[in-house]
Order: sequence, then structure tokens, then C-alpha cells
Amino acid sequence: MKSESHSGAAASEKRVRWIHTAALLIGLAILEALFFTLYHFRNLEAHVIGTIFIGLGAGIVYFVMLYALERRPETAKAKRAALWIVLAGAILFRITLLPLAPTLSDDPYRYHWDGQIQLAGHNPYIASPDTLPIGSRVTPTGHLLPAHDMPNIYPPLAELIFREAARYLPGAVAFKLPFFGADLLAVLLLAGCLRNSVRREFRLAIYAWNPLVIVEFAGTGHSDALAIAALLGALLIIRSRAGVSTIVLAASALLKVFPVMLFPLWLRRAGWPRTTRSWAAGLGSVALAVLCFWPYRAALGRIPATLAYFTAHWQDNNASLFTLLRMFSGHASVAAGIGEGIVVGLALWAAARRLEPERAAFLIFGAILLLSPNAYPWYFTWIIPLLCFFSNPAWLLLTILQFLSYSVLIGYGILGTWHWSPLMLWLEYAPFYGWMGWLVFRANAARPFASGDGNSLQ
Repeated sequence: MKSESHSGAAASEKRVRWIHTAALLIGLAILEALFFTLYHFRNLEAHVIGTIFIGLGAGIVYFVMLYALERRPETAKAKRAALWIVLAGAILFRITLLPLAPTLSDDPYRYHWDGQIQLAGHNPYIASPDTLPIGSRVTPTGHLLPAHDMPNIYPPLAELIFREAARYLPGAVAFKLPFFGADLLAVLLLAGCLRNSVRREFRLAIYAWNPLVIVEFAGTGHSDALAIAALLGALLIIRSRAGVSTIVLAASALLKVFPVMLFPLWLRRAGWPRTTRSWAAGLGSVALAVLCFWPYRAALGRIPATLAYFTAHWQDNNASLFTLLRMFSGHASVAAGIGEGIVVGLALWAAARRLEPERAAFLIFGAILLLSPNAYPWYFTWIIPLLCFFSNPAWLLLTILQFLSYSVLIGYGILGTWHWSPLMLWLEYAPFYGWMGWLVFRANAARPFASGDGNSLQ
């Protein structure tokens, strides 16, 4: 009787495992069909309404798949099957959108132009498309290059990569390959960071299957993928090699400025100011920065003026709390100053408390996104890998609702006007703040009775 009972339980377990695997494969197929539809559009700006609907639809499927992964059977075979399906989907979705030329954003064409002028011997921190008639200053979709009236503000390591990509990968699609590769590397680095985590496949899928990540990096080719991969590399080794991790973090900040806010914490975790290792890490980071800036040293006196011009002319793009601060203060500079003060304060507090690196990055990047004068949809890819550690459902929803921000392209394509719809901003941010408020209320109400890990989608 015991043998029959054991055999029946094994058969039932196997049936549940197969059903779960089949459900994951069906979800993968549906997501792939949606991404293939985007590929079929070719020009996503020309089909921006369809792109928004597909992005939101993919988000619904994505949430269902995360729910299924979070509740997969607790067997070794089920875990292994789920992991391979997640990795296969991550690769397939990205390959599907890789052949698309960038159309949702013109930024990749500015990367390319910056690389081209460097090959011609010009400094991208001095020259601008309006003053230097080299290369195409109009995108294939007919728009002028972004920030065409000013030199670039991309960090120097990113500029060095733009130069080499323009040298060896001249086409619009080929130029995306470094960012595509960095995004895939980020998936692998996350798998390493999560190797000892419970529900590893569920956590990995938060980044690997996120529609915004796939569209922004594989489809559009934003350079943020490079900096995110470097940040994840720093997180992977922070506990075993804090000094090396600090230098890798410096590389991330030299690709995109956001991670510079984590530098005090990294130095503290390396033992600063008491250990030789921490001083070596700090000096190594400075040396890396000098090495990257050196080819552009002639522009060092120009960079502050460029940043001031950018700050004055580029603001309130898809912003949330910045918009409210500006309304109440009456001045953009005051609103920006308050936001910067909060972010710097968080960074110093995290360093003083020697906070866990993942939690510190989650808090600081979240504050940057909510308080920044400019919160373009690809900026939100920065929070997504950190949601693999802290799977906050409100933040996950906000990453999907970022597709609504592309409604700005409707008026831009028809009338040439760049205007953010207040209705779309409400639809984008109100569900997020409402859900966050509910999560905080529920956590405070439950605190006297129980404590949870805060890592569930429930």
C-alpha cells in the first residue's frame, strides 16, 4: 500500500511539473508573438499607439508569468526547467527585436554621431551637431539629433565605446551590438547574484523578461545597458572583493552618472578610511576616471557650462515628484535642489549605516527616478535589476506603465511638438503612488502582528 501511495504521489508531482512547464512555455510563446509584432512594425514611432498597447499587453502576460514562476513546484527538476525557460526566453525576445533600427528614441543616433566625429578628430564635449557639419545630423525618421544645439553630456567611458563602435559597427543596427551584449551579460550577472536566493527563477525573470528592458535595449539600443552590467558586476563581487568592486562601480559611473551616488557606500564597505584596501580602491577609481577623461581634457573648462545649459533647457520630461515640487516652489532650480539634497542625503545615510549594497541602490535609484527633472522610460530600466532583490509590485507596475510615456511621440510625429500629456502622466504615476501607499499602510498595520520578507508579488 505504501508503495502504491508513493507511486501515486510521484505521478501527481510529475503531472503538476509538466503542467507548470507547459504554462511557462505558453507564456513564452505569447510574449514572443507580441515582440514579433513589434518587429513587424519596423518603425515603432510610426506605430506608436500599437506599440503602447503591445507593451502594456506584454506587461500583463509578464505579470502572469511572474506569478506562475513564484509558485512553481518546489522540486529540483521544476527549478531547472523554469531556469532554462527563463534564460531561453530572455535570449529569444532580445534576438527578435535586435534587427530593429532605433525609432522610439533618437539618442542612439547621437551616440553614433559622437563616435563619428571622434574618428574625424573632434572632441564631443566641444562640438555639437549645429556647429560641426560631419555625418548625418538628421535621424532616418526625419528628426534632428537630440540636443543638437549643445555638446554631449555622456560620461567619458561611454564616449570611448561610442568611438570604437562607430569605427567597427557603422550601421544603425550593428551599432546596438555592444548594448545588446551588455544586456545579455546583465542577465548572466544577475543569475550569479541570485544563485543562493529562494525562487531564483522568479527573481531572474523580473529583469530577463521585463518588456521595458527588452524594448529599450534590444529594440532601441540605449547605452544604459553598459552601466547596468557594470553595476551588477560590482554587486556580484562586493562582499568578496570590495576594492575591485569599487573600481568596477567607478566604471559604471563613467558610463552613466547614476552610480556615483553609491561611491561613498562602496568605499565604506571597503574599510575607508582605515584600510589600505579602501584607499587603493579610491585611488584606482580616480585613476580610471582620469584615464577615461584624458582624451577629452581640452573640454574640461566647457563641461560645467554645458551641464548648466542642459539643466536649464531640459526639464520636466515625464517627471513626477519634480513636477509637484516645481508647482509648490515656483522655481525649477528649487525643485531640482530639493531633489538633489534628498538623493545626496540618502547616499550619505546609506554610507554611514553601511547599508546592504542592493538595498542602498534600490532606495537611491528609486529616489533619483521620482525626483529627477527628466524621467525618460529607459531611465526606469535602472530599478528593474534591483527589483530582483526587492520585488516591489508597485515599482514593477510602474516599469510597465512607462510605455504610456511614449504617447508624447504622437504629437511629435504629427505636429513636431514635444508635449507631455497630464492625463498620461496621471495614468502612469497615480497607480504607482496609490499602490505604494497601500503597501506602506498594510506593512504598518501588520507590523505589530507579523513580519514578512517583502519579496512577494502578493
